[in-house]
Amino acid sequence: MGYLNNSVVTVDAILTKKGRELLARGDGSFKITQFALADDEVDYTLYNTNHPSGSAYYGEAIENMPVLEAFPDETQAMKYKLLTLPRGTARLPVLSVGTTSLSLRQGASNEVRPQTLNYLGQGAVYEPGGYTATVADVRLFSNFVGIGINTEEADRLNATTSLGTNVSKTVIGTNISLTATAVNTLFGSRTQLSTTITFIGRDSGARITIPVTVTKPSNN
Repeated sequence: MGYLNNSVVTVDAILTKKGRELLARGDGSFKITQFALADDEVDYTLYNTNHPSGSAYYGEAIENMPVLEAFPDETQAMKYKLLTLPRGTARLPVLSVGTTSLSLRQGASNEVRPQTLNYLGQGAVYEPGGYTATVADVRLFSNFVGIGINTEEADRLNATTSLGTNVSKTVIGTNISLTATAVNTLFGSRTQLSTTITFIGRDSGARITIPVTVTKPSNN
């Protein structure tokens, strides 16, 4: 959901299919128990400490910026979530997946377990809420699922399959299991295909994007 304008507190909300189902029951099962805030549309470079009208107008350009309309896909619309960190935090949390890139041979499997650095005053932790992983082109994988988070949302995302077109896919888990495709037709005359995977900490909001390559053996 999103604020329609900055002069009145009016909120625009779009429900997901599951949300509409719960609301239609009319039995009180539709309840908002969690929410997140983000500032994707804010350009903080517009904060002008040299405004001729004084300090009350430093943020005038930002306050008058248009905001994004409500969008039900958080992986596309809420890339920069606002979060509360412990007092005294000196460094923002960052994600590590143990490598700066992934390279798989055709048909090979791998499992990635992200961890969060500098979170809640600790050097490295695995977030209780797990991680989302979004692959830009799911066609490159015959298997791309999240493991370790057993919620309805995680189950729904993990069960989603590609329609055979160039589409992204998002899964939730503490571990991300992936298997490179064995389909030769995707390669054409090429011996290597490339995409990216973006990992996001569901508690910290930290993110990292790494390149992934799938290589076809020369005898295939």
